[in-house]
Amino acid sequence: MDPNERHDGATPEPAQPADQSPAQPHGDGQPGRRSAVADLAGEFGAELVRAIRAGLSQGASPMYGPRGPSQLTWYAFATEYARAHWPGRAAKTRDEVSEALTAVTLAMLFDLPGRPKEQLLRRALRHWAFVVPGPGQGEMPAEDRLLLQWVAKASRPLADLHDPVLARDVLESLRRKLDGGEAAVETMRRKRKVLVHALHYAVERGELGSHPLNRVRWRVPKPAVAVDPRVVANPHQARDLLSAASYVGGYRRARGRRLVGFFAGMYYAGLRPEEAVAVALPDCRLPRTGWGRLIVHRTLPQAGKRWTDTGEYHDDRGLKNRPPGETRVVPLPPHLVTLWREHVATFGTADDGRLFFTEQGRIISYTTYHRVWHETRDLALPPALTSTPLAKRPYDLRHSALSTWLCAGADPAEVAQRAGNSVEVLLSRYAKCLYDRQSINNQRIEGLLSAYDRPPDLDQ
Repeated sequence: MDPNERHDGATPEPAQPADQSPAQPHGDGQPGRRSAVADLAGEFGAELVRAIRAGLSQGASPMYGPRGPSQLTWYAFATEYARAHWPGRAAKTRDEVSEALTAVTLAMLFDLPGRPKEQLLRRALRHWAFVVPGPGQGEMPAEDRLLLQWVAKASRPLADLHDPVLARDVLESLRRKLDGGEAAVETMRRKRKVLVHALHYAVERGELGSHPLNRVRWRVPKPAVAVDPRVVANPHQARDLLSAASYVGGYRRARGRRLVGFFAGMYYAGLRPEEAVAVALPDCRLPRTGWGRLIVHRTLPQAGKRWTDTGEYHDDRGLKNRPPGETRVVPLPPHLVTLWREHVATFGTADDGRLFFTEQGRIISYTTYHRVWHETRDLALPPALTSTPLAKRPYDLRHSALSTWLCAGADPAEVAQRAGNSVEVLLSRYAKCLYDRQSINNQRIEGLLSAYDRPPDLDQ
């Protein structure tokens, strides 16, 4: 019997020479030269072959990290990123990171059946997905757990961000507010910063071979650096506002009277709200006459229980954009010293020495002092000005303070030191005119011109 003859009657295939390797796919589309993997995988073969080649190829791929294509979904990566960058961060920073990751996650979801309402998805993501539970935080509700399970299934792969079309769609989603309108420039800038940093982290971890956004030409509009001069109150208006604050609420509850010194600290000392909230009597020198002094070293920004390590609404931090332990000395004008002395005599201090606190001794909340300020404006300003941006927010008192100091001719370096800013920031943001300052300057110019209306005395 012929040794090459098979018992099943089929003609055997000719044997390949020993030195000839199996046919390799060349991508020329010729029959018999396609990859065996592609044949087995059917219509998905081409994608599978590309993935295998990318994973086994030598050298770094611009799309994939050194371990090949990332197996992480965006949602899985984002939760890992949030937890890795939680320790030691300020509570406000944690809140901002969660807000940005939530916006990107919603833009990185496949449209799978049974998609929940966006409001419910946003709540579950903001409250649980990108949060490290702190003291007193309860267990995740069953509804939110199911919502996050759906998000995990519907999330696109992290590597999909290398598609410029998808990357641009994600960036465009950062422009939108919850109501569909366009977000503030600062909000867009903050969210984009988080996304850029997160993708750098993905590159560092080897999940991505390069930064996906490098291929997308998308820029945040330039923010308005200078303060709107319309918000800046002149000294007369500021005094009227502080006086009106004492009439807000009943005399017994003293909603407004408790906050007169708080608002005065922002106007006369240029304090930020989180600095004014933290002012304590041991840090003050309040003489009976003359100027006083405040050593600012502590801030109490409001963030929310979910974001602080202590489970309190306010975070306990040092000075803004300054190394831990740094202090700032702020001179206190005599009028402010008198106000604060009267405040201490009337209301005393909190257990930790703070000057400003609620009836229950708690830290004053953002909602409390904004509500009082809204009522204060209605009492102090004429109807023609209540609809304008003049002193619309308590923070505008700080703008008025710094503008007043500069208008008085104070050295910009000294003003910057008192305010806790750099000279560059001071001159670019706060060198604005006081309300109706033009009238004062017009009078000076008119007086100078009038002096030359008379003919000169030739005998002199």
